[in-house]
Amino acid sequence: MKTRQIVLASRPKGTPTTETFRFEEITLPEPKDGEVLLKGLYYSVDPYMRGRMNDAKSYAPPFELDKPIVGGVVAEVIASGSEQFQNGDLVTGRLPWQEQIIASAKGLKKIDASFAPASYYLSILGMTGLTAYFGLISIGKPKEGETVVVSGAAGAVGIVVGQIAKLKGCRVIGIAGSDEKISMLKDEFGFDEGINYKTVDDMKKSIGELCPDGVDIYFDNVGGEISDAVLSHINFQARIPLCGQISVYNNTEVATGPRIQPLLLTKSALMKGFIVGDFESEFGEGMKHLSQWVKEDKLKFTETIVEGFDQLPQAMLDLFTGGNTGKMVVKI
Repeated sequence: MKTRQIVLASRPKGTPTTETFRFEEITLPEPKDGEVLLKGLYYSVDPYMRGRMNDAKSYAPPFELDKPIVGGVVAEVIASGSEQFQNGDLVTGRLPWQEQIIASAKGLKKIDASFAPASYYLSILGMTGLTAYFGLISIGKPKEGETVVVSGAAGAVGIVVGQIAKLKGCRVIGIAGSDEKISMLKDEFGFDEGINYKTVDDMKKSIGELCPDGVDIYFDNVGGEISDAVLSHINFQARIPLCGQISVYNNTEVATGPRIQPLLLTKSALMKGFIVGDFESEFGEGMKHLSQWVKEDKLKFTETIVEGFDQLPQAMLDLFTGGNTGKMVVKI
């Protein structure tokens, strides 16, 4: 069987372009014992994947040149060499960007599309939801009545963070890049207030006006000048889960900024970087809470679904220009 794949053609310097990727046609063998043949249905497109395009040491190895990009995928089993899965089963796993895929059954998890849309297992019922849950609950440790600020609030993780904070009785302010996104956060997801960072004249002043009692938890998805402004308002013993730095992922030089160590010291504040894999032993507990909240309609979600395998590279580029609301997913 012939299929297409998308490989890393070159390592980007700065912002990736469509030239960063290359489409190739390959021939797949028949699945061996313990393997399955899959048809890709939904492909997760995430900011962290940009870091893996660099040839640099990090928490995950870099993508190899001339090898497929790998990410979260929901797929249908179309031929099985494993007793674990039957034809027609829907599964999720970390898989290459290919239209059809040969994969070991060991790395796959069956999903229930009758409980929630299949794409949700790449987002609110997958890595995205777990990232939001553990970052806020385990590091942020929200208490009723506290003020929580979320940057990148209209992104996949930010939307979930804000809703969980509200479930914990917090006041939540979201930062996003358009008036439409701010309205969505307040009207659909229960955020108390929002700031459009693209139109506000003075971010530091706006944070102060909306957070007159200071900031107890800052869930940082973006870094850069936005984070500098929020950090100037943190309270004593504030917690800052450091989840992402999307504003600087494409920088070719290390950005300078305020020296925050004295601030963290005098405020007795905690800033902790994390990746969701840090909490792997607790995934079951986190998924239990997320699933229950989704079932009870206490957690809602939104996706930007782009159709067509050919659109995967452009979907990745659009992540860095605010082209998504919620999770960026490509549907085949």
